[in-house]
Amino acid sequence: METSTSQKPNKLLPHNAYTKLAPGEEYKPIVPPGDTRAEVTVWSVTMGLLMVLIFSAACVYIALRTGNGIEASIPIAIMAIFFGRQGLKRSGKSTILENVIVQSIGQSAGVVAAGSAFLIPALYINGLDVAWWQIFLSCSVGGFLGIVLIIPLRKYFVKDLHGELPFPEATAVNEILVSGESTSAGSGKVLLMAFGLGAAYDFVAEAFHAWNPMITTKTVLGNFGEKMSELRFDISVNGIAALFGLGYIIGIRYAAVIAAGSVFASLVLVPLIYLFGSQVPDFVFAGKNYDIASMTSAEIFGDFVKPIGIGAIAVSGLIGIIRMGKIILGSISLGFKGLKGGGAVETAPRTQLDMNPRNVILIQFGSTVLMALLFFVVGMTTTDSETGLSYSMGDSALYAVVGAVVGFALSFLFTPVAAQAIAIVGVNPVSGMTLITVVLTILVLVATGLTGTGGMVIALIVGCAVCTALSTSGAIISDFKIGYWIGSTPRNQEVWKFAGIILAALTVAFVIPIMDSGYHFLVADPVTGEMVSNSKVLPAPQANMIAAVSKGLLEDPANQPLLLYGLGGLVAIMLYMANVPMLAFALGIYLPIFLNMAVLAGAVVSHIVSKTGGSEKVRTARREQGILIASGLMAGAAIFGIITAILRQAALGAPIQFISFGEKFWLEQTETGEAFLKSECLHWYEGFIGQGIGLAMFVGLGVACFLLARQGAKWYLREEEAAEKDST
Repeated sequence: METSTSQKPNKLLPHNAYTKLAPGEEYKPIVPPGDTRAEVTVWSVTMGLLMVLIFSAACVYIALRTGNGIEASIPIAIMAIFFGRQGLKRSGKSTILENVIVQSIGQSAGVVAAGSAFLIPALYINGLDVAWWQIFLSCSVGGFLGIVLIIPLRKYFVKDLHGELPFPEATAVNEILVSGESTSAGSGKVLLMAFGLGAAYDFVAEAFHAWNPMITTKTVLGNFGEKMSELRFDISVNGIAALFGLGYIIGIRYAAVIAAGSVFASLVLVPLIYLFGSQVPDFVFAGKNYDIASMTSAEIFGDFVKPIGIGAIAVSGLIGIIRMGKIILGSISLGFKGLKGGGAVETAPRTQLDMNPRNVILIQFGSTVLMALLFFVVGMTTTDSETGLSYSMGDSALYAVVGAVVGFALSFLFTPVAAQAIAIVGVNPVSGMTLITVVLTILVLVATGLTGTGGMVIALIVGCAVCTALSTSGAIISDFKIGYWIGSTPRNQEVWKFAGIILAALTVAFVIPIMDSGYHFLVADPVTGEMVSNSKVLPAPQANMIAAVSKGLLEDPANQPLLLYGLGGLVAIMLYMANVPMLAFALGIYLPIFLNMAVLAGAVVSHIVSKTGGSEKVRTARREQGILIASGLMAGAAIFGIITAILRQAALGAPIQFISFGEKFWLEQTETGEAFLKSECLHWYEGFIGQGIGLAMFVGLGVACFLLARQGAKWYLREEEAAEKDST
């Protein structure tokens, strides 16, 4: 992600905010320990929880639909400042400490969404039943562990190593919070306007179906496009605001690498496989027969190219772990250091006051016990796929203990790694560590005799808990650093983080089942009738990788496309040797080209915006609007995307059938009387007219974002000029 964070402290920050302290030198925060200004108030807690609700839904929606997460901290910090200055707070303008609490609570949204989006869809993809309470408890337990495992190391990371660790993400949020004391109105307006734009655009496109956002060369290029398609050269763009916003925020370089992966997959590998494979009338691979000559581009991509992408994603994650070898080894010793002592005593200054160490240990123990109870219930309520029988109480108890011990041990070992990685490079190696977690858990469970469905469910829920713990620990260490710079009370950040985690877990436990029932993680292949991953709407690449690995280890190792996984691994190694971002390119191989072309379009507009303007000051101001516009677009598109998924619920009578123009919806019933939604695109919608309007609207979206960035830059420069006059 391309973000610029200045290491030159804001005027309100002390001169040594970002530098290493000399012997005997002390850092004094903006708000000193003796300052009793408002911090935890009804306003700050309510606002923080509201941000959790909105951004948890937005983050998990974007992760499921695009395969990428979004960073919630910065837009939440901006909203805290904006609403705190607009008279919504009865006592007047919010204090900077209140804004820290809003951001700290609200930031729980992204960490829980990351943990759930990586693992929970894997259960659906493998055809397993998962209840909302399983999602809620696994995310909650993981989040709790992430908090209490990193609290004992807070002082070491944020105080003892002051100035030695860059904390890139925390620095960006800190600058926003501090700058918000003098400017913020324009930023808040840009964010809200972008939210409205993204919401309206995607809702009209995907609920009303006023135009077809799926633009294909086969349709818009006429005969030439048809001839391209015959050779399996198919290019498409899913022109929706959610994808456009993602490209706008990640920048031209990262988006171009992802797009390059898609070009390699869809315009090189797919045509080559068709060219040579069509010469073989009956091709057998991984236990299946293929007639490649009759396969479409999408079918070739799904059966032969996606496994290469999965292998590349997996090896990219592992290489990332290996590259952080020093961090990992050092962090393991830090984890044991955290067990010896931890939170500060009550006599410590307010700005160094942690939760009581005894309570921290109790929560660690209680979370592990809760994890064991969860696994025990899962074992007792799960049917073995091999025998068709339920697991015995003794077996369930054994698997519960093993799962809880493995989950706690890996969380304990990996949370300091995640925190240190965030503090040093701003990147949390969650994907690689999560893959290791799932594989180790499965191997341990297999050693105890658990295989089949039960083993897969427990292993994936362990993985969800550990993944959430890693995300939380990395995020909260950034929160601690922000609070240290500004002068917050760490204990307040810690205590209210639990509330944020609980609400985020509840939100995710609602959104994921809604997305599955509205769009489905598994859909029937139109040719074979087999249930396959719904890469068109819910690609979830990390979850597909985890699903493939877990299924291969536990159910059908003989018929896995191991050769293709291995080829993907070799591609990742070559990318590493060529110094190309591995994971970005691997995601490009795995994700359908229509997603990544839309992401590239957003990045191109972002690049154009940053390069236009009469002076460098204006260009910089326009570039700074990027994260506001992108966050607003994605959040608005996500919230109304979830509303669209609700409108598709058969249990509610599928209200979408009464408002859709271009796609006809109706309800049918199964033999058991269960209602399900069916649809059919109208001719104009599927053809040149529908896609032509979609192309025009997508271009219009880019123009609207350009104009919004230009206006936002004017507001920002005006506020900055006024602030400078006030300071003089």
